[in-house]
Amino acid sequence: MTTYLLAGGGTAGHVNPLLAVADRLREREPDSVILVLGTKEGLEARLVPERGYELLTIDRVPLPRRPNSAALAFPKALRGTIDAVRAILRDRAVDVVVGFGGYVSAPAYLAARAENVPLAIHEANARPGLANRLGACFTSHVGVAFAGTKIRGGTFVGMPLRREIEQLDRFAARREGIHFFGLDEARPTLLVTGGSSGAKSINDTISRSVTLILGVGWQVIHVTGAYRDAVTDPHLAGYRVLTYADRMDLALAVADLTLSRAGTSSVAEAAALGVPAVFVPYPIGNGEQRFNARSAVHVGGAILVADARFTPGWVASDLVPLLRDRAAIADMAVRMATTGALDGTDRMVELIGRALAAN
Repeated sequence: MTTYLLAGGGTAGHVNPLLAVADRLREREPDSVILVLGTKEGLEARLVPERGYELLTIDRVPLPRRPNSAALAFPKALRGTIDAVRAILRDRAVDVVVGFGGYVSAPAYLAARAENVPLAIHEANARPGLANRLGACFTSHVGVAFAGTKIRGGTFVGMPLRREIEQLDRFAARREGIHFFGLDEARPTLLVTGGSSGAKSINDTISRSVTLILGVGWQVIHVTGAYRDAVTDPHLAGYRVLTYADRMDLALAVADLTLSRAGTSSVAEAAALGVPAVFVPYPIGNGEQRFNARSAVHVGGAILVADARFTPGWVASDLVPLLRDRAAIADMAVRMATTGALDGTDRMVELIGRALAAN
């Protein structure tokens, strides 16, 4: 019986692949013990227990960006979290640590090294995060979601996808999705989402220009996210406003085009399913979202527009002409499908197995 400690959290880009791997491990090894290391504040605090896994929490210890009191307290705080994870590794007889990045991963990597526990890492972004760059110094078993990601020991495995996405037959599920969202089967559908937290600029622009989109014969599913300024639903025919999509698989099944941030999950799911996309990368951070979309844009499966340019004027001048050109969108779909992979979960589980075997 193997005991796995999966470390990661904070955002959907970390939690979703973690849960996909956890589910596959549970399917393959029903007698295994699967523990998840996270924080009390991240998305994992809700999603991990809901999926039936034990969540062990430690404090967030973000790396200070400037010399201040937090920087002075950082070494002691980090040492405390490392010691807490080392105690978990010993007390629960953990056989392997699997990290997905985020605040909790760095202490997990350092604890695994100190306790001589095998380590495997998944890097979901095309531009690796600091925690995973650190962890890659301690293991040769590093899986990446995007080919060409520059990280020590990186091997392409693709993105571990949720089972409902991995097994989705878009054509077979389309009719169910049309009825689920109350759409018109004869009209093409634009799926708009800013992720679980929402994206204010996307929400504002779509809200102000949705009549232009409806006017060219399209319908819209607009997933606004739960933690941003509320979007007022004008109750227009063909415009579905949702705070959260419990059936994102059905939303993707009906989508002829998607418009979203370029987070890892959004890019990977669209690519794996061959859904053409307009990506509006998050403008703050280290720019990883722009790199996530690079392959899809390069082959012509997606369009990239800077957040500052994504305005009602851009919708009128660029998006509306694209929506009128159904042949161009169909060509984008074919090109998008060449960049994706549906077997990322299995590939990552196999990499974990190699890390265990090499110890």
